[in-house]
Amino acid sequence: MDDEYGKMDDDGDTFVTPRFELENGKVLRDAQVRYRTFGALNPAKDNAMVVCHALTGNASLDSWWGEMLGKGLLFDTSKYFVICANVLGSCYGTTGPTSINPDTQRPYSTSFPDVTVRDSVGLHILMVKSLGIRQVFAVVGGSLGGMQALEWGLMGGPSFVRSLVVMCCGANHHAWQIAISETQRQALYADPNWAGGAYTKDRPPNSGLSLARQIAMFTYRSHTAYTDKFGRKTLNEEPGQGQAVLYDVEKYLRYQGVKFLARFDPLSYVKVTRLMDSHDVGRGRGGKEAALSGLTQPVQLVSVSSDVLYPPAEQQELHKLLPNSRLYTVVSDSGHDGFLLDQHEVMPVAIKFLEEVAASPATVAARSKL
Repeated sequence: MDDEYGKMDDDGDTFVTPRFELENGKVLRDAQVRYRTFGALNPAKDNAMVVCHALTGNASLDSWWGEMLGKGLLFDTSKYFVICANVLGSCYGTTGPTSINPDTQRPYSTSFPDVTVRDSVGLHILMVKSLGIRQVFAVVGGSLGGMQALEWGLMGGPSFVRSLVVMCCGANHHAWQIAISETQRQALYADPNWAGGAYTKDRPPNSGLSLARQIAMFTYRSHTAYTDKFGRKTLNEEPGQGQAVLYDVEKYLRYQGVKFLARFDPLSYVKVTRLMDSHDVGRGRGGKEAALSGLTQPVQLVSVSSDVLYPPAEQQELHKLLPNSRLYTVVSDSGHDGFLLDQHEVMPVAIKFLEEVAASPATVAARSKL
């Protein structure tokens, strides 16, 4: 059970807008987006495909969904101009707590405001339009990426966003997901080095961030996956902490927690989990039923049967409320991470859907509820 991410850094191009107003009315000056592109934009400027990353992802699509990037694959660089951008509040190049505040010339740190999924998508839409794109053919994403994809469809509208592939998310963040995120944040807050978020580089809250990542890691998989991989195996190693036995699963979680320290900022983790908690397509739109009834573009929904973080019932609800959707369920023990791990099953479903969209949107609509 390796981490699903490869090399993670802030490589990419940078888009900057002088003034960006957030949902809460606060303004970010010189707000920037780090993004990467793959393939080429066609003369009609309507072959763009936006791929949205999950919680701790970045713009380097090739590092975490690389098996679906390339000619003949889902992210077909011979057909599409593929764009992937880092979310607002993260630590991979888009404006966030580690960025320099142009008003103070110091990192934002604790002064960085809470941001929403809509804030991030709104900023990304500005970036995409700055590239001269007339229409986005498809937006694809899973988990937080799926939340972004739904907002792309709603905020961009059918004239700008033609289709969506939405995986492993719901219409809003439920109390269950907020509680899981808050438990991770509390692990950070309990670290003495957290210092209210004003930690220093030489004393980061590593214990808290490691524990937060460990909590997240088992919610991404399933009971069966952990049983099959680890069972009750023990290791002939010194367990520490006064324990007599070290279980294999304990070593795995500790390893993942330590590994995460090298690639993510603690305050960014708080801000991006709060960004996820903001997810609610119905907020300010008359409720989720009214909002989703107006999202008329064809949508391919993907669910994973063993997902305990965003259970299949949430994708079933989306399917019921979206007027032009189809739902495919991956039967797998991979859990929530199935949208990343079971690429061999996800890819042909999404490719077929996009081929039908390209051929005739009406055909997709006619078959949407089959």
